[in-house]
Amino acid sequence: MPSSASGGLAARLAIIAMALVFGLTYSLSATLIALDLAARQVSESVIGANAAMHAVGVLAMAFLLPRMTAALGIRASVIGALVVAAAVLCLFPALPFIGLWFALRVVLGAASETLFVLSETWLNALSSDATRARTMAAYTASLSIGFALGPLILSFAGSEGFLPYGIGAGLALLAVLFIAAPGIRTPLFERPAHTNPLRYMGLAPVAMAATALNAAVETAGLTFLGLYAISLGWAEAEATQLITWMMIGAVLLQLPIGWLGDKMNRITLIAILAGLSGLGALVWPWALQMPLLSGVLLFIWGGLFVGIYTMMLAIVGSRFSGSDIVGIYAGMGLVWGAGALLGPLLAGGAMQATAHGLVYFIALACFLFMAAVIAARSRQRRATDGPTG
Repeated sequence: MPSSASGGLAARLAIIAMALVFGLTYSLSATLIALDLAARQVSESVIGANAAMHAVGVLAMAFLLPRMTAALGIRASVIGALVVAAAVLCLFPALPFIGLWFALRVVLGAASETLFVLSETWLNALSSDATRARTMAAYTASLSIGFALGPLILSFAGSEGFLPYGIGAGLALLAVLFIAAPGIRTPLFERPAHTNPLRYMGLAPVAMAATALNAAVETAGLTFLGLYAISLGWAEAEATQLITWMMIGAVLLQLPIGWLGDKMNRITLIAILAGLSGLGALVWPWALQMPLLSGVLLFIWGGLFVGIYTMMLAIVGSRFSGSDIVGIYAGMGLVWGAGALLGPLLAGGAMQATAHGLVYFIALACFLFMAAVIAARSRQRRATDGPTG
């Protein structure tokens, strides 16, 4: 029993460490490929089309992952995805034909989806419900740190030649060492009865809504927050620092939110976090008139908002298991892509319509999600209580 417990702890730590490496590699490669293509005089439309190939890989793996995981096992699937990602990153600078980069981007997207889904699945399978929220909070925080560090490393390594791609490949192989270490516990998954992610999306509609909300608001915020601050009179350098404050809050506040999630009803906590996020967004126009207050507000807001996704990971892990949880996370990957696509489009249209369009878009999205969560909880209570007369 002690060795099993220590193996579970080692596995959780390894997966959390892998999440940091994955987030770092993903953010580094996404920025690097765009910069490399721009340096080759490729048009912005072609750069955007190449980036969209990542979603094609995500879509393909959403249908394949449940059966692949049952057939190969979760450790072999994760190690295979890391090795494939490392190899593909090395091929980008080696292949001079830009047309081939589209195929490479599809494969890289498939590998990324595999790592994203299976790391969450693995960690949830090894977590007890008593500490699940704190464990998933540590995972989310580690992933956020990785996302922040990727562009930072690229700023030192540059975007020319093999070096930046080699760094990304080396980091992916470093993650292999974490996962392949002896004593790491791996859960077993049975062959699923269904492989259609649309079925799994229907099993967990609130989880899908939370994923779409997180993707839409996060991508819209990262895209437009700096521009919004500039429109209010901020200098460009100070405006971009606001995103840094938001990311720091997203990392540091996950553990206390996770602690709360292990002490109270998680659905109730998600509704509270969504409501506070909506109210916090409405305060932005006033807070951004005061630089010090704006940093504090965005620090808190980033933590509260990302906490919605952290709690949803914990809820899914406590309600589903086996191949079902792989299918649900795969469905969440599809929804994430849709939210990331629609969020900037809707926020951009709102900003064209009104000066504070970004604020109104984020607040409305948070309040609508809160209302959906409350309605779903009310329906669940009525179904549990049954007819009273």
